Amino acid sequence: MEETYKDRTSLMKGAKDIAKEVKRQAVKKVNKAVDKAQDGYTQRSYNRFQDEEDDDDYYVQGGNYGVEANDDEGSSEATEGHDEDDEIYEGEYQGIPNMGQGKDGMVALGQPMHDEYKDRHELETERKADEEELAQQYELIIQECGHGRFQWALFFVLGMALMADGVEVFVVGFVLPSAETDMCIPNSGSGWLGDIVYLGMMVGAFFWGGLADKVGRRQSLLICMSVNGFFAFLSSFVQGYGFFLFCRLFSGFGIGGAVPTVFSYFSEVLAREKRGEHLSWLCMFWMIGGIYASAMAWAIIPHYGWSFSMGSAYQFHSWRVFVIVCALPCVSSVVALTFMPESPRFLLEVGKHDEAWMILKQIHDTNMRARGQPEKVFTVNRIKTPKQIDELIEIESDTGTWYRRCFVRIRTELYSIWLTFMRCFNYPVKDNTIKLTAVWFTLSFGYYGLSVWFPDVIKHLQSDEYASRVKHFRNEEVSHFVFNFTLENQIHSNGEYINDRFIMMKFKSVTFEDSLFKNCVFEDITSLNTYFRNCTFVNTTFYNTDLEQYKFVDSELINCTFFHIRTGCQISFDDDYSAYWIYFVNFLGTLAVLPGNIVSALLMDRIGRLTMLGGSMVLSGISCFFLWFGTSESMMIGMLCLYNGLTISAWNSLDVITVELYPTDRRATGFGFLNALCKAAAVLGNLIFGSLVGITKAIPILLASTVLVCGGLVGLRLPDTRTQVLM
Repeated sequence: MEETYKDRTSLMKGAKDIAKEVKRQAVKKVNKAVDKAQDGYTQRSYNRFQDEEDDDDYYVQGGNYGVEANDDEGSSEATEGHDEDDEIYEGEYQGIPNMGQGKDGMVALGQPMHDEYKDRHELETERKADEEELAQQYELIIQECGHGRFQWALFFVLGMALMADGVEVFVVGFVLPSAETDMCIPNSGSGWLGDIVYLGMMVGAFFWGGLADKVGRRQSLLICMSVNGFFAFLSSFVQGYGFFLFCRLFSGFGIGGAVPTVFSYFSEVLAREKRGEHLSWLCMFWMIGGIYASAMAWAIIPHYGWSFSMGSAYQFHSWRVFVIVCALPCVSSVVALTFMPESPRFLLEVGKHDEAWMILKQIHDTNMRARGQPEKVFTVNRIKTPKQIDELIEIESDTGTWYRRCFVRIRTELYSIWLTFMRCFNYPVKDNTIKLTAVWFTLSFGYYGLSVWFPDVIKHLQSDEYASRVKHFRNEEVSHFVFNFTLENQIHSNGEYINDRFIMMKFKSVTFEDSLFKNCVFEDITSLNTYFRNCTFVNTTFYNTDLEQYKFVDSELINCTFFHIRTGCQISFDDDYSAYWIYFVNFLGTLAVLPGNIVSALLMDRIGRLTMLGGSMVLSGISCFFLWFGTSESMMIGMLCLYNGLTISAWNSLDVITVELYPTDRRATGFGFLNALCKAAAVLGNLIFGSLVGITKAIPILLASTVLVCGGLVGLRLPDTRTQVLM
């Protein structure tokens, strides 16, 4: 009986060997015929399909990272094509076919159904399942890599980019008074500088955030920071106000992409238990940027002696030096970013498995060497990659011109960013997007509105005090007199000046009204906020002065001569402490957020994001309300510091919640949209609050308090992400 069984087994084995040889020869003949008929495009498609077969073979064997599948489990009659040497025959399917598919669902030689035969809904369902599996696996991989030298290096590199964003917000308010004077900007045009920067940041946040989900976090951040640094440097040298606005617009456009890209980038290399704390520490760089801008403005701008001029047309004042210094964090971040890798989570999302694996191995090895464990081996072999859904785009490469191809490609990329943005309003993130929109808008409206409004209030109070000390001179009659001293904060009305000489003088906030100047000489005159209104000049000579035409308002000049007129406006901070005061107030307000940053970082993972967000916004609204009862500048400044310290916890928790609520393929896009909304709310708050400066302080304070409390209550309705993996 046993001999019969052995003979039968030998016979079956021999038959199988013969069948294998016949099949091998048949496949070779078929492949030779196909190879001759295929063109280059078909060959590339065939090779890509072979790669997909290898991925499918891995998925069938289990997909567990770091674990090799058992060969015995995959052996069956359906997996023929493996001989004793595990040789893979070309053109054969090397996996277990889906039992739900009948013979009609297979193509020749046992290959499974191609993706092109599946509808988009089925492909998206498969991709969603892959993404959920990747999220769990990626969390385990990041935990194996550990938290160490690599994360801290990336922390400081991205911190410089975030610091540049903080500087950009503050530099506008510090530069505006000096730029107005230097470029002789009328009050009607001065407000454009602040609004144009926020407009650029709003558009930039949306664009660069969407681009980061398409080309990668590192590449998008490198480009946007380079744009910011280039135009920031350029703006310090231009002379015309229009060109200066243009440069600051594109500078804001570049820096707008910093916040959404930085937080998306850093969150994807952090383990779940470290994410909340270390993202909060990263927020501290925004505060450092504000402190840096305040300190540099305090140290540089008031020093008028730091300026130089090339003739009368080109003048480089101290505030331009300040603009250059403020661009240094941006330049530093660009240089440092060139040494950092791309986010491995993004690479896995777009199907670049090998590149992601190499970066994860780099993270693991860097941290292990820093811990003194260089012998520890990275055990991950394979990582799940979501199914890629290709988008075929025709660009008319044969008949279209180069600029048309570029236009089509740009339009296609913008349309792709728009489609990604619209997916932020699809299930299951639609409700979260709507709630986040309300919270971002209310927090930005209240915070930026009061932050810009408060220095204006102090400046307005100081202006009122300065105006209250103005000296009036009426019906003066001065003849044959030499004026060689400084006139400040004076108004001269109905005066007559005959044969007088004004030599080496400074006019500061001086106005002459309805006055007559006859046979007078103005020589070496420097003026600031000085105007001649409805005056008459007869036989008067002007030599080496800055008294340009716009300073003579409704005045008549008869037989007057001008020699060596200095163009441009003159900046002087002599005996003017208001500039120092504004910088000092902003420095204190920014420094006050340090305790809030520390508390939020330490408690973010303990009490939860939602508790911190809602509690911080409600408490900020209450503290903002008490600003109404401030009776002195010192009391108002103290309340402002308290308000900033409470608000920063809300900002930190909102940043953490936002990156955790969006999946990887929409994270930067969703964050960019919300950050763009933040800048729009800031502009709206500036317009509303700024229009009420000097009129009433009750409405801005009550408005800010109300929106902050309402936003905090909405924030409590968001889902808690403290225990979730990064989807």
